[in-house]
Amino acid sequence: MNGFDIVMIIAIILFARLGVRLVTGYIKMKKDSKKEDSEKNT
Repeated sequence: MNGFDIVMIIAIILFARLGVRLVTGYIKMKKDSKKEDSEKNT
């Protein structure tokens, strides 16, 4: 089960990083309402 545990840890880390990116992106969009068009393109 060592290999499975490693895969699970990697998946959790990637998911956590994605969540942090989404949260920070959402906060930036709320703060910079003027830059909404540029945020939507990315």
